[in-house]
Amino acid sequence: MEMDIEKRTLRRISWRIVPFIMLLYFIAYIDRVNIGFAALTMKEDLGFTASILGFGAGIFFWGYFLFEVPSNIVLHKVGARLWIARVMVTWGIISGAMAFVEGPTSFYVIRFLLGAAEAGFFPGIILYLSYWFPARHRAGVTALFMAAAPISTALGSPISAALLEMHGVMGLAGWQWLFIIEAVPAFILGVAVFFFMTDKPEQAKWLKEDERTWLIQTMAEENSRKAADAKHGILSGLANPRVLALAMIYFGTSAGLYTLGIWAPQIIKQLGVSSMTVGFLNAIPPIISVIAMVWWSRHSDRTGERTWHVILACLAAAVGLVVAAGSNSIIGLIAALTLVNIGISCAKPPLWSMPTAFLSGAAAATGIATINSIGNLGGFVGPAMIGWTKDQTGSFAGGLYFVSGLLVLSAVLTLVLARSAKPVTVTANATAR
Repeated sequence: MEMDIEKRTLRRISWRIVPFIMLLYFIAYIDRVNIGFAALTMKEDLGFTASILGFGAGIFFWGYFLFEVPSNIVLHKVGARLWIARVMVTWGIISGAMAFVEGPTSFYVIRFLLGAAEAGFFPGIILYLSYWFPARHRAGVTALFMAAAPISTALGSPISAALLEMHGVMGLAGWQWLFIIEAVPAFILGVAVFFFMTDKPEQAKWLKEDERTWLIQTMAEENSRKAADAKHGILSGLANPRVLALAMIYFGTSAGLYTLGIWAPQIIKQLGVSSMTVGFLNAIPPIISVIAMVWWSRHSDRTGERTWHVILACLAAAVGLVVAAGSNSIIGLIAALTLVNIGISCAKPPLWSMPTAFLSGAAAATGIATINSIGNLGGFVGPAMIGWTKDQTGSFAGGLYFVSGLLVLSAVLTLVLARSAKPVTVTANATAR
């Protein structure tokens, strides 16, 4: 009977929550990285060098860094429904303003403001999932949520490439239409969040009474079990050594993720193909990585193991970047980028299952936000370094080697963390997926 309630409840909350938050992240990721496609023509129109493009694309994460922790604290206090709605409406407006960039200064300012507006969304969703799903199911659910990033690349790449073809419509460039049209869904969904999202299980009228009771009791028991050594206060989340270690691990994975999101179209384009071809080729690696991510995270949930699932994935991505740096053929390059996509996508769900295993309450809100804000600075360092090395050497290779090194460092830090602290694992049982 208990197993039946668990299955029914998890199935119901999964269908209610996961597709919706995937859609939100799908739009969020497109608005973060569509600069990579816009740059195919925007760069020439505005006279941007690779360094300007890399710095401007990456400065998004400084806005993210400065406002991430405060944003997640507010979310914990006022609820996800209200705060995520605010986040999405704000970033939709600012993302659309990218269409009116006129030079480096306005480019930097709007990208920074976009990061500040979006701060709190991703860690807020990770925190939100910890309210609804027991730890042993969390990596699999997190993987489904995070699958929206590679899916958005797969579907968004051809769409972004097609929008560039609107050049000249109503006197606007194609890249301007790209920013305007792709900003609209964020605003609309922000309004939808306010009416659709439920803050806590106690408020879930769409659950049956026995399902709601089971979920509330299960989450309460889980929180009480970790209460003995879990940290709950805001400062505990900020200062916990394991939080800082996870932030540095996430730094490398973020550098890899946004290297792909921002520079992959440019790297493919240099082999002499059209923008539309770039759109379709850039969609291939993330499609494959989604399948790998879901399988890998479910394997992590089933075995209860997190550490080696992160390490092996980071090393695979590092190898892929090295191979990509030396590839001179379309087939070789797409194969290498596929390996990078698989590695980065597979590392993130088990990594994000770690902090909620030893943090709760306000500490979870600040700890998750700290990991995401510091770690996402890799999204500045990676793309900025690639742009700088491209201007200095005329090649993407040096920057790709650099980001590969960051991923190796992430793997090493994960091993050190596992050896110096109690293993961050969950108990696998017959009901774990």
